[in-house]
Amino acid sequence: MNKPAGILVQGDISGDISLMDVIKQYIKKTHKKPGNVFLGLIHRLDRPVSGIVLFAKTSKGASRIGEQLRSRSIRKMYWALVHGKMNPPTGTLTSYIKKESKGSRLTEKEDKTAQKAILTYHTLYDKENVSLLEIDLKTGRKHQIRVQLAEAGCPVVGDVKYGSSRALKDKTIRLMAKSLTFKHPTRNEMITVETPSPEWL
Repeated sequence: MNKPAGILVQGDISGDISLMDVIKQYIKKTHKKPGNVFLGLIHRLDRPVSGIVLFAKTSKGASRIGEQLRSRSIRKMYWALVHGKMNPPTGTLTSYIKKESKGSRLTEKEDKTAQKAILTYHTLYDKENVSLLEIDLKTGRKHQIRVQLAEAGCPVVGDVKYGSSRALKDKTIRLMAKSLTFKHPTRNEMITVETPSPEWL
């Protein structure tokens, strides 16, 4: 699914409708399924982030794709509009991230609660005081892209939690999951799904 920014992937205490709710209703209606509809959540995107979210319609599919995620064989590409310019324009960021109740922060390698976080990036363009980055996410830590880009001095536009100077009116941020490549859970073929370019470009 191509998740709009601002929508929850999974329900929380807010009670707001989530992407999972919408998809279950869609499957129930279009496939005329009685009773509860199974929907396997493979991964999540933060609420203010847009782009591809992968779900499984069967427990077998969920298990097999979940294993690909754990083995890091799924390729996840993101686009981020950031403040400033990355130096160098192409490179790798490696950090140690500690997950906290309301976010994440960088910490030392020696911290036993820290997780190694790796991404590579490439600058697609820079104009005035913003840049568009393509990011290949090697590890999937909580808020990883947002934390690492902020630490590099180029926070995501609109991400006031991690260093952007101001929030956007709709409280979203300029980060999207652009493409996802994975092995089909029952057929021996690779699948790549990609979103259209976002309106904010």
